[in-house]
Amino acid sequence: MKIRCVWEHNGNDSILYAENFIGAFTRGASKDLAIQKMPSEIKSYLMWKGSLTTDIFEPEIVEEKHSELTISDADSDVLFDEERKELSASEYADLKLLVLKSAHDFLTLYQAIPDKDKSCLPVRATFYGLVPRTAFEMYEHTKNVNDYYFGEIGVAADHEGDIVKCRERGFAVLENQPDFLKNTVYLGSYDEEWSLRKVLRRFIWHDRIHAKAMYRMTVKTFGSNVVPNIFQFDT
Repeated sequence: MKIRCVWEHNGNDSILYAENFIGAFTRGASKDLAIQKMPSEIKSYLMWKGSLTTDIFEPEIVEEKHSELTISDADSDVLFDEERKELSASEYADLKLLVLKSAHDFLTLYQAIPDKDKSCLPVRATFYGLVPRTAFEMYEHTKNVNDYYFGEIGVAADHEGDIVKCRERGFAVLENQPDFLKNTVYLGSYDEEWSLRKVLRRFIWHDRIHAKAMYRMTVKTFGSNVVPNIFQFDT
């Protein structure tokens, strides 16, 4: 099975996104390193979805974006060519369910962590400030992009309550807008292009980044088998 990869990079630092596995990604100090990780990422992603196959996965680059952003810190602004296309009602419904599953599983992982303010990780700074270290910091950071992502496509949302409820409210507002399935491309903050398809992908991608960090931090801090490996990450 082909993994259609979008390659975003700044020099050597690379993020690969799987265009046909929405939200799946790898990072690496080079394109080759990111490519090497992709089959394992897709296996993990499909196990999480409950749709693992016996296919052999073959990554191929179908699109490239050279960025001025700090790619090594997962800063990203790419809009895929595929993310400019209209959505069918059934495609939107499937992607919405996956985005909400991602939020629900993220919340379940967070709630299972015994001490949400404890972490063995060192302090590290990036382009946006200190990297979240504790489960609480990771959860709040992940939840709090809700109004930002929806807002970039003209949807008035918030990030009050838990990550599932605020995301559901955002979808409810979106679905009251006429022609939302036309997937209009908006020029948002920092001249970044956004569409509904991109928002759906970014939610799963962003959840996946921080769920992976949260799970691995928990294993290092509290030991293995403390929390369920809902997302099927390698340790």
